[in-house]
Amino acid sequence: MKISFHPKLLDCLPGYTQAQLGKDIASGITIGVLALPLAMAFAIASGVSPAAGIWTAIVAGFIISALGGSRVQIGGPTGAFIPIIYGIVATYGFGNLLIATMLSGIFLLAMGIFRMGQLIRFIPVSVVIGFTNGIAVVIFMAQIKDFLGLQIDSLPPEFFSKIKTLAASFHLIHWPTLALSLASLAFLLFYNRMAQVPRLAYLRRAPGPLAVLVLATATTALLDLPVETIGSRFGGIPQGFPGISLPPLSLETLGKLISPAITIALLGAIESLLSARVADSSIEDRHDPNQELIAQGLANIAAPLFGGFAATGAIARTATNIRSGGRTPIAGMVHSLVLLAMVLILAPLASYIPLATLSAIVVVVAVNMGEWHEFKKLRRFSNNYRAILLSTFFVTVIFDLTLAVELGMVLSCLFFIYRMSELTRIERLPLKEHEREPVFRHPDGSLRIAAWRLYGSLFFGAVNKLEALLDPHAGHPEVVILDMQSLIQLDTTGLEGLENLLNQLQKRGCTLIVCGLNSQPGSLLYRSGFIDHLGDENVCPDLTAALARAGELLPPLQEDEA
Repeated sequence: MKISFHPKLLDCLPGYTQAQLGKDIASGITIGVLALPLAMAFAIASGVSPAAGIWTAIVAGFIISALGGSRVQIGGPTGAFIPIIYGIVATYGFGNLLIATMLSGIFLLAMGIFRMGQLIRFIPVSVVIGFTNGIAVVIFMAQIKDFLGLQIDSLPPEFFSKIKTLAASFHLIHWPTLALSLASLAFLLFYNRMAQVPRLAYLRRAPGPLAVLVLATATTALLDLPVETIGSRFGGIPQGFPGISLPPLSLETLGKLISPAITIALLGAIESLLSARVADSSIEDRHDPNQELIAQGLANIAAPLFGGFAATGAIARTATNIRSGGRTPIAGMVHSLVLLAMVLILAPLASYIPLATLSAIVVVVAVNMGEWHEFKKLRRFSNNYRAILLSTFFVTVIFDLTLAVELGMVLSCLFFIYRMSELTRIERLPLKEHEREPVFRHPDGSLRIAAWRLYGSLFFGAVNKLEALLDPHAGHPEVVILDMQSLIQLDTTGLEGLENLLNQLQKRGCTLIVCGLNSQPGSLLYRSGFIDHLGDENVCPDLTAALARAGELLPPLQEDEA
């Protein structure tokens, strides 16, 4: 197998202009400023330190841009990972989260090398919407603790236990924290709306999350508000480079982390390729999904070495990059360098950042990431679509994302099989124009031949429909013609059904003729030896030739029969 490794950056460098460099640098600065509060907020919501989120954005973001298959994809920690990361940390600890992230990177790298990028697109949109909305609800619930200032050491990852813990602590709301959370939320929503007004377009130069973060941090520091901050909970953010190290590993732990790693890899692949597809439509380009998976894999292998965790393509930051004029991976690389500079220079100021404001930022992200309008549109679609979307949604919220995706895919496959079996049909052809030919009919007027036409796909879910040809009520013809001109696909189970039909007809002294073979069914029938058993002379190009062959096979009626 030939391994293809061709980052999009290589396609962008020839003809790269100074004007585009200026746009990419400006866009990279904008995204870097936006990514700082998001990286910290996502990390804290995931149950890890804000420094872990920042270094994830720096290391993984640089690798995804430099080695990825998209011109404009921006990588880093995202809200979709929050429930997964939180659950891993709560169950296995932070050290094992790093191992699970590296394992997921290996899986993503293998998916890219074996060119599985296109397979991600086979996931139905109903499953994607279901788990996206479910993740949004899980993220929102996880923010209730910090939004209300509840003194809870850690929320349990299990849904009902989480509800019980929150309900038991609801009377302990910290009112200064709640006031700051509501003020931050209101300011962020108002700021984002005002930034959409054309005459206030200058507000877009400072992203809403950064604006509210700066204002809330300054207010907290100047007024000495009695609220929890990054400094009070985490001791601030270390200034300087973290030590590069490998997390401790044991075979026993490795086996337990395979399932969480697969979950991270699956979600990372889905989100990054969806983000790249959205970006393609905006810049009229086409990404390389396999190269993107390779970059995602390398990023997730490298980030834990610096204390980071899972990263993927970030839709919101990628869209911001496009709006800001970024058109090459240089913008994403600049965004990582901007984050690095801010860590090295501004890290001491991060101690004053209130957790309530970061919680408000994540709440807005959760609300915006959900496609809530899809619930209103459910009445327009089939019951199958509703069942898949709602099942995936509720299982994501109540149980687990992995289980939700598995259930959604299984339901999708079952409904697809049922639908395809419904579209597959076998109809008897009347042959009225041949009833007058004496050789074709018995004295009682019944035909000595029966012709049937197959439609659709003869596969394991529809092979039982061949039983109609053996129905005693269909009579006992001497020749059966099977017209396959409308049969587009045949699988091995369908082949077995045809072989059984041929054997049963031969036991009755009846001859089977097939006609109108398309390429795929015909290829399988020849390769399997079915045609050798049937006889080449009983394979005809069309129904007319098959009737002529039937006339040759039918012996003349005896005088007493006539």
